[in-house]
Amino acid sequence: MSVSEALQQHLSQLRSAVPELKGALVASSDGLAIAHSLSSGDPARMAAMVATALGLGKRISDTFGAGQFNETSVGGADGQVFIYSCGTRGVLAAIAPAGANVGLINIEARDAAQNVAKLLG
Repeated sequence: MSVSEALQQHLSQLRSAVPELKGALVASSDGLAIAHSLSSGDPARMAAMVATALGLGKRISDTFGAGQFNETSVGGADGQVFIYSCGTRGVLAAIAPAGANVGLINIEARDAAQNVAKLLG
């Protein structure tokens, strides 16, 4: 199985484990879409934005001495995007509607992020 197929499989497993997700995406840390399972939206644009959020999160963690950056989220009235670091080379985003089960999303997406990090090396 190729890396691309394995990444797509991890995204499918994440969406199966958390059916309420509107989408999931893996991007490189420099903002290029690698794999996605989005219900709507432009994966290239989303990849650029989540990579930027990853970079900002890392900078904030460094500035405040919080240690290695792991994750952050951006919430709005109608939904939330959860952003997880995947090692030094990638980022995972999980897009959820308002009122989604945050605990379940974190459990499943953290596992997925670790698996993605191993694949990206």
